[in-house]
Amino acid sequence: MTDFIDTYRDVIVQIATPYSTGTGFYLRGPGLIVTNHHVVEGNRSVIVEGSKFKKQLAPVLYTDRKFDLAFLAGPQNGSELPDVRLGVGKVLRERDPVTAIGHPFGLKFSVKSGIVSGTREVMNNIPYLHIDAALNPGNSGGPLVDNEGDVVGINTFIIRDGDNIGFSLPVGLLHDSLQEYQKIGLLNTARCTACSNVVSEKTVEKGFCSFCGNRITLPGSVEEYLPTGISRTIEAIVGRTGHAVNLSRCGPSCWEINQGSAKINITYHEKSGLMTADAILCQLPKENIKALYEFLLRENYNNEALTFAVHEQDILLSLLIYDRYLNEDTGLQLLQTLFEKADHYDNILVETYGAQWKMED
Repeated sequence: MTDFIDTYRDVIVQIATPYSTGTGFYLRGPGLIVTNHHVVEGNRSVIVEGSKFKKQLAPVLYTDRKFDLAFLAGPQNGSELPDVRLGVGKVLRERDPVTAIGHPFGLKFSVKSGIVSGTREVMNNIPYLHIDAALNPGNSGGPLVDNEGDVVGINTFIIRDGDNIGFSLPVGLLHDSLQEYQKIGLLNTARCTACSNVVSEKTVEKGFCSFCGNRITLPGSVEEYLPTGISRTIEAIVGRTGHAVNLSRCGPSCWEINQGSAKINITYHEKSGLMTADAILCQLPKENIKALYEFLLRENYNNEALTFAVHEQDILLSLLIYDRYLNEDTGLQLLQTLFEKADHYDNILVETYGAQWKMED
């Protein structure tokens, strides 16, 4: 299993939008990223990142609400990534072992082993694979893999009767959708939910399917995301610091910025009205931790707006501000202070107190 898990670690794609996060995986043959429709719904392009490529924007090329599928443009270095096989034509039986793989933003690469509990769980006239491992929302769009390392399904998170149960779309339906998409050969396509035809700009007339007359929205026609309220203020601040706003988004009311050696996570909690910005610095040393803790406590007393904390092995420097006090000018000043202090403290903690540089995930 280790061999194919290492391969999938390189082709698994983290996906983030202003509305959600999820997983996808890269297919080198067609040069596309496969994921769920509900992961990218309402977006012309999404943020993607992988272990072998940096964070970048990927246009949404194909949407399929019926099968909950979407295809995205592959990463810029896609030809350098490993190839994975689609297990088209394979016959799965109950109790066959399978592995669900996922890696959403903010969480670690996850591998969940299980068995096929049912090979034909029909919902909305679609036969799903039922697996015994409960999938979390971050697994959505990731591959379901058999013991030979072939993709046999695409994971979908479904809540049924209040319980979280794992379901996957059979790979045959993905294969058929890929063929239909490639046959049309256009970038801006979608499947009509009424007649099931794959349509494009040539077969859509003023927002209606020319085959059946059903209303349909192609991915290229989706309205661009425009933040409002505090999210708009935060994004304006991020932009004024010189960072790419669209690449900083990593989920609903969440942003991520790399500044020097530190990673800054910004979150807005609407119910509490609190915006937090956490700079993830270095990690605790294995020895002489007492001196480091004493330094952190002293700095907490001296700093007015910033606070040190420790989460597991990570040392955090945090900024907290209520939305009623937040505007572009005050927010910019505080965030720039956090940037400067984070880089400054990172070096002191490592060079003076023996903390360890944080390894990349």
